[in-house]
Amino acid sequence: MTSATAIVILNYNGRHYLEKFLPNIIEHSAGYEIWIADNASTDESLQWLKDFYPSVHTLRIQENKGYAGGYNYALKHISARYYILLNSDIEVTDNWIEPVISFMDADRHIAACQPKIRAYDLPTHFEYAGAAGGYMDYLGYPFCRGRIFDTREEDTGQYDDVQDVFWATGACLFVRAEAFHEAGGFDESFFAHMEEIDLCWRLLNAGHRVTYCGMSTVYHVGGGTLHKSNPKKTFLNYRNNLIMLFKNLPLGRRWKTIFFRLILDGISSVRFMAAGAWPDVLAIVRAHFAFYRMIPFLVKSHKRTTYRAPLYYRSVVWEYFILGKHKFSQLTGIETPKAPKS
Repeated sequence: MTSATAIVILNYNGRHYLEKFLPNIIEHSAGYEIWIADNASTDESLQWLKDFYPSVHTLRIQENKGYAGGYNYALKHISARYYILLNSDIEVTDNWIEPVISFMDADRHIAACQPKIRAYDLPTHFEYAGAAGGYMDYLGYPFCRGRIFDTREEDTGQYDDVQDVFWATGACLFVRAEAFHEAGGFDESFFAHMEEIDLCWRLLNAGHRVTYCGMSTVYHVGGGTLHKSNPKKTFLNYRNNLIMLFKNLPLGRRWKTIFFRLILDGISSVRFMAAGAWPDVLAIVRAHFAFYRMIPFLVKSHKRTTYRAPLYYRSVVWEYFILGKHKFSQLTGIETPKAPKS
């Protein structure tokens, strides 16, 4: 039997988050199927669920497959029209599902959508991972309405709208099951970090819409699995960004863009050196060599795209650090992805 909408929470040693946030999710998601896909946790998360929430569906994964592989495995075993991929460190609010599903139901071209993401630790402000919908500049630097680099805007209602965006956050991602599976799901070589941006880029290239719905709000803790200061997070972000650019950029722009990114990554390494963050410097070096080793596979598996998803053809690094533009509204020349013709 196919459920209309399934909430799927990927868990890895996150029992403390489940204890804190699952009751809230259950309270505000009456009538919806809730699944916990467990990525080989060792903190007895599944036993705790069995003891205290036996009505919640569970799926045991035999090894830690990361975000990408974990969700790919889980969603092959869950039948639904829509999936809501929800981080375990999120607090939802009343009526958080219906506005997004209604919005997606109104247009079959919408493949993915995210709600407004506010910070759990600073509820008046947007959260780092997603804010009010994501964009990306031509050098592959992601940014959001409401968050550019480490500057998070206060939510004053400026993004209480619906909007086509370049990417929707994986922290709370509503995705049409058919589109997800047709796109091949997440790229498991990413393991974790930026896999949702890669998926959204592929969905756009396939002619779908990726959107934001500001009538729904959730609160995200962030850094639940890997803290932003963790060198492994640095490694995954830098490596996966290069993989994503190689996969999705048109051939004529690919190598030029990657060349400039490698230079900018080198500058980032110098900044880490100046701060004494040597583990992060090593993580960037390791990320580059990991990418180089993957190039033969990427060349072999690369598929030519038929539609170019619009990038921000200015450098958000330059705009932010040199020109001092720290708010999304200060950026000019943002091209919104256009909805496909019916």
